[in-house]
Amino acid sequence: MKATKEMLILDLLQLDPNLAELLMGHGLHCIGCMLASNESIEQACVVHGISVDGLLEDINSYLESSKKEKTQETGQ
Repeated sequence: MKATKEMLILDLLQLDPNLAELLMGHGLHCIGCMLASNESIEQACVVHGISVDGLLEDINSYLESSKKEKTQETGQ
């Protein structure tokens, strides 16, 4: 699955809770905020002055590498 700018922060973290560290590394420190869970990735980036394209590139790179690691672990 690929992350999109319309995806909610909550949905993204349900995909992989380890993405919280990546988000915080980009300056999104409000991961635990109740409002943030109902914000899209794009909305959060606008509020914090962060490039949505750069963040999505990092998120999707992480998800792809994570998927490859899981595939190698299961041998499929």
